[in-house]
Amino acid sequence: MRRHPRRGEAGREVTALSAPSERGAEVGRRIGVGLMYGLWKPRVLGAWKVPATGPAILAVNHSHNIDGPMVMGVAPRPTHFLIKKEAFIGPLDPFLLAIGQLKVDRATTDRTAITQALGVLDDGGVLGIFPEGTRGEGDFASLRAGLAYFAVRSGAPIVPVAVLGSSGKSGRLIKGLPPLRSRVDVVFGDPFEAGDGTGRRTRKALDEATVRIQKQLSAHLDHARRLTGR
Repeated sequence: MRRHPRRGEAGREVTALSAPSERGAEVGRRIGVGLMYGLWKPRVLGAWKVPATGPAILAVNHSHNIDGPMVMGVAPRPTHFLIKKEAFIGPLDPFLLAIGQLKVDRATTDRTAITQALGVLDDGGVLGIFPEGTRGEGDFASLRAGLAYFAVRSGAPIVPVAVLGSSGKSGRLIKGLPPLRSRVDVVFGDPFEAGDGTGRRTRKALDEATVRIQKQLSAHLDHARRLTGR
């Protein structure tokens, strides 16, 4: 993997890992399209709200195992998701890396993953994040500070994304997945800035940004539920 210089926050130049391949992420997007439309019935709303160019962060709620592949497949631009390292097992490890996804160790401050994620945004790409950190209720009730850090550090707009699957259990073959051929709604929201306009990156500024982000994401989820009847 090639390296390129980057300026640290104190103004000094540091050497950083380059961002993963956007071409690989585009291959992943095409694979996702085939799988998601083959196994389920996605209904995509508001995809046009994703900025056509420049850096962007997709903040996705997380209640099903298919949330990442679903958004990867239906998003209008190639997306690099931060994915827990536990998913990179066996043949999935080289495959996920080849399609531009980022391996992150959630048990520590994974500086490699952080550097690569910032590289995606510095190169004008799209970063996908599950701000809740793990699969749960998918209601954005508990956000980690990572999303605020990437948004404030890069200045990239956040696009809220709500993935709403069938709540019924009929036809469910694998726990954690919606029933096959059921409708899954993916609702993209309006982009917004996480910072307060001052450019501050202090812990207090990130905490305040996290509160603002949570309000925006929760409001989008409520809107998406009303829009889809979920």
